[in-house]
Amino acid sequence: MAVCSSPASSVFFFLPSTSRPSYCPKLKHPRPKISPFSWAILRKDSSSPALAHPEGPRGSDVAEPLASDSFCSSISCSCTRRRFIQAAAATALFPLCPSNASNSQSDYMGVLNKVHPPRPDWYEEFYASVMETSMKSYEAEIAGYKSQLFSNLKGKAQKVLEIGIGTGPNLKYYVGDGSNVRVFGVDPNRKMAKYAQAAAVAVGLPLANFQFIQAVGEAIPLSDASVDAVVGTLVLCSVKDVDMTLKEVKRVLRPGGLYLFVEHVAAKDGTVLRYIQSVFDPLQQIVSDGCHLTRETGMQISEAGFSGVELSMAFLSNASFISPHVYGIAYK
Repeated sequence: MAVCSSPASSVFFFLPSTSRPSYCPKLKHPRPKISPFSWAILRKDSSSPALAHPEGPRGSDVAEPLASDSFCSSISCSCTRRRFIQAAAATALFPLCPSNASNSQSDYMGVLNKVHPPRPDWYEEFYASVMETSMKSYEAEIAGYKSQLFSNLKGKAQKVLEIGIGTGPNLKYYVGDGSNVRVFGVDPNRKMAKYAQAAAVAVGLPLANFQFIQAVGEAIPLSDASVDAVVGTLVLCSVKDVDMTLKEVKRVLRPGGLYLFVEHVAAKDGTVLRYIQSVFDPLQQIVSDGCHLTRETGMQISEAGFSGVELSMAFLSNASFISPHVYGIAYK
C-alpha cells in the first residue's frame, strides 16, 4: 500500500485554501451493471507459498508458475549444452513471455524483488503497524467520498482485485452483506496480510473468499480478464511505473470491468503548495516508501487507454500536504 503520510505523520503542512482550484463535489456515475463472466480455470502450483494467504485457499485465477525443467521434461538430459540448445529452440517456437507475462511466478517475483527489494522483517512490521494506526483521521474524512465511489461495486462485483490493499481499510465499502464477493489483495509488504485478514473478518468476508498476494502493481499474478473490478487507493503515488501498473489493471479486468481509484496528485502549478511539494518530494520518497508528491496521476489514468474515465477532485484538511485528491471510475 502506498504511504502518503510519513511514518511519523508529522510532515504535514496546513495551508490556506485561497490558491485551491475549484473541484467537483459530487461524483456522478452511471452505476453500470456488471454482466456475468465465464472464468478460465488455470492450474496452480501448491508449492508456491508466496502466491497465497498463509491460511487461505489458492485461487483458480492465480496463474501457474513455470516449471524449472520444462525444456527437458520428456528427455533424459544431463548435458548443460544440450539443455541450452533445447531451451533456445523451444524459445524460438514458443516465446517464454506471453501476453500476460506477469502470470509466471519467476516473472512476477522478479519484478517484485526489483521494484520492492526485500526489507527486514522489523521494518515491514513497523511500517504495517504505522499504517494501521496513523491513518484513522484521514480515513474518517475521506469516508464520504469512498462510500459514494464504492457503491458502484457493493453487491455487484463478484471478483475484486485491490492493489495496495495494505491493512484493508477499503473492504468495508465494497464487501456486500451476502459476502459472496471474492477479493484478491495485492501488496508488496507481506506483513500487511494479518491486518488485511482481520479487516476482512471484521466486515463479514469469509477467509475462504479472501486471498492476500505479495506482489506489486507492475506485475500482477492474475490471469487476463479475471476480475470484475480493480480497486486502488493511494497506491499510484508509490509504484515505480504508473503506466505499467495501469496496463496491468486493464489486463486483469474483464471487458466492461471497472477500475475505481482515489489518488493524491500534485497541486496546481505556481501555488505555494506545489513549491513545497517539489522541495520535499525527494524526502517523502525516502521516509514514505517511495511516495511521490508531484505526480500527475489523474492525467495518466485519463491517458491510459480506458474506454471512459470519470474523474473528480477534492481537498482534505487532514491531508493538506498530499493534496489535492482525484477520485473516480475508469471503464475498460
